[in-house]
Parts: sequence; C-alpha cells; structure tokens
Amino acid sequence: MAQKKSFVLRVDPELLKQVEIWANDEFRSTNSQIEWIIHEALKKNKRLKKNSGETSESNQ
Repeated sequence: MAQKKSFVLRVDPELLKQVEIWANDEFRSTNSQIEWIIHEALKKNKRLKKNSGETSESNQ
C-alpha cells in the first residue's frame, strides 16, 4: 500500500457531520470517505496522473 501523508483539516462541524453520515451509509471510515471524495473530484476534473491509484468503482 502506498505511504500516506497526514495533515490537519479544518472543516465546518455540520459539513463533517454530513460526511460522517455518508461514510457510515457506505460502510467507510470518515477518513476513507474524505479521501474517496477527493479522488472522485480529481478524476472528474481529469487531474489524476495515469497509474495514480485510480481504481474501479467496485472499490467502494
């Protein structure tokens, strides 16, 4: 597995609450959900490099 970098993220409490609910609905941790959201946004906007860990939709 690729090494991951930690960083502090300040987020509105209500926004975080909604992400936690969404993560729970999809059986993910909040951290994994945030990482998935970022990945999907980068993919949608064609900002991912080739072979940058882009996986199939079944990896939810």
